[in-house]
Amino acid sequence: MAKKLYVGGISYNTTEEGLNGYFSQAGTVSSVTVIKDKMTGRSKGFGFVEFENDADADKAVEMFNGKEFEGRTLTVNEARPMEERPKRDFNGGGNRY
Repeated sequence: MAKKLYVGGISYNTTEEGLNGYFSQAGTVSSVTVIKDKMTGRSKGFGFVEFENDADADKAVEMFNGKEFEGRTLTVNEARPMEERPKRDFNGGGNRY
């Protein structure tokens, strides 16, 4: 079973390839995603790394949480499902229409 990890505190210059190479030290990585700002295309400073098995993911948390990568200290833990967020109101709070 695959396990996805949240990786926070990454450099804005970190690439998916760089993250993949770093985390593959812990085991077989099945996917890497660096979250980017839609408008600028710049990294938001976090991403996700998915491992093919839980043991490798657990090993990665132990190996990399609190460690430095590309000049930044990483936060690595098991990813949680995205929570529902309320709809955003772009009318400035008023119902003008």
